[in-house]
Amino acid sequence: MRAEDIKQLIEKSITDAEVTVTGEGDHFEATVVSALFEGKTMVQQHQMVYGALGQHMHSDIHALALHTYTPEKWASSSRIQ
Repeated sequence: MRAEDIKQLIEKSITDAEVTVTGEGDHFEATVVSALFEGKTMVQQHQMVYGALGQHMHSDIHALALHTYTPEKWASSSRIQ
């Protein structure tokens, strides 16, 4: 699976998301920013992303370092992407 494939799966499910995915093989890192995360816990946000990836989480992706943000949190984040 390619990083671009993961990005597209997330964007298809979380339609307003800004997504960045890096990595190769079966180890990836994703940053997802979405207003749909408003009011949700980090666990719920991650569940949304895992849901978007579906069966790929069990077959094609061995490790996924996941960072989720609301647009407000992303704007105030000092994290450099």
